[in-house]
Amino acid sequence: MSQCVRVAEKAFDYRVPLVVIGAGAAGLVAALSAHEAGEEVLVLERDPLPRGSTALSAGLVPAAATRWQRAAGIVDTPELFAGDILRKAHGEPDAQIVDHVTRLAGPVLEWLADRHDLKFSVIEDFSYPGHSARRMHGLASRSGEELIDALRAAAEACEIPVICDAHVTTLFADETDRVLGLAFARPDGSLEEIGCDRLILACNGYGGNRALVAEHIPSLADATYFGHAGNQGDALSWGQALGAATRHLNGHQGHGSVAHPAGILISWATITEGGFQVNSQGERFSNEAKGYSEQAAEVLKQPDGVAWTVFDARIAAITRQFEDFRRAEAMGAVLSAESLPQLAVRMGLPEEALRRTAEAVDACKQAGAQDGFGRDFAGSQPLSAPYCAVRVTGALFHTQGGLVIDTQARVLRPDGTPLPNLYAAGGAACGVSGNDASGYLSGNGLLTAVTLGRTAGATVAAGRG
Repeated sequence: MSQCVRVAEKAFDYRVPLVVIGAGAAGLVAALSAHEAGEEVLVLERDPLPRGSTALSAGLVPAAATRWQRAAGIVDTPELFAGDILRKAHGEPDAQIVDHVTRLAGPVLEWLADRHDLKFSVIEDFSYPGHSARRMHGLASRSGEELIDALRAAAEACEIPVICDAHVTTLFADETDRVLGLAFARPDGSLEEIGCDRLILACNGYGGNRALVAEHIPSLADATYFGHAGNQGDALSWGQALGAATRHLNGHQGHGSVAHPAGILISWATITEGGFQVNSQGERFSNEAKGYSEQAAEVLKQPDGVAWTVFDARIAAITRQFEDFRRAEAMGAVLSAESLPQLAVRMGLPEEALRRTAEAVDACKQAGAQDGFGRDFAGSQPLSAPYCAVRVTGALFHTQGGLVIDTQARVLRPDGTPLPNLYAAGGAACGVSGNDASGYLSGNGLLTAVTLGRTAGATVAAGRG
């Protein structure tokens, strides 16, 4: 259990200027940023290898006005991006933070490409809900595993020390709330204590802590958790113990399309390109196009907490660019058939009900009309044989609320003053998704990970705060 111990002074085993807790995207980008500016940095990671929530994601970072967009003829601006975030989150996020991350995202991706050889490209062949331009950027496999591996390789190339199997348990701070150092445990139970001048919390949120999820997100208290088990709320606990402000603690990213029981993320392109979801009666139950985050709770309301995503071979071909989808196909999680009745048999659903549902969807597409759930099918292609389906469930991916920060990634007190030497990035900080699952715009998690990681590292190295 994490704790914060107050001490007037303390001797440590050794001392470093900057410690980063967490070696996910936020932590590694923070370390790369600080190192580039000449700061001596040490990264501590509780796992045997840096993975975290980043590895479990699709590895896609939204960014506006990038060179990859320009090459593809995509017109986009940070202002347009910021408007999309605020609209999706009902105006709840801090507008200054939204402006900061949307302006910084493009330059951060181009910096990672130019300085650290991360080969990004923009997804050109489908749009994500809520984004008014195609701005999702990823590496070749479109997987979070490739992204975290590339960031780890960049840190290794810069000779940044990353100590793995180092579970930070305790922060030591003085009466002014200044962090003096920390203690971390090794797998054999031994403890090491490190002094530091500055600390960056990049250890995500509390999605893996069932008690905190039940307290703040009761609708997903029993949901499958698809995030990293180490996300236990340590950053939140330490920050609160030091007097930090918190915000939007019910904010989270869910996902209504995790293959069940395979446990593989199925891209939402299956929906945005014209697919739909049905329950075990073969009936639709919601407007799937609102977004995959809020759809998690809708799926979990269905019998047995599962649904089926129905699409076709054309959509499958688009979705196949994602490594996760190819893996799901290899495992047999993606069913296919030459007709809807055959597909219904394979799914174990009532044939007539599935046929009626599909015909109603196609009628809306042909008419360019909205359905009874408010989904607009204008411009959406009718499905055609061969048809495909995946059995899915709703899941919690990660939390979006957290410690309140400013545009320098400094952790703030309730009165708006910064704590002396504490910074936060990624899931440890309050994100830009507001206080509800429906506020999550696709990619918000990695957006704040890379931009606030870059910000925290640069702020620390510049000696500000």
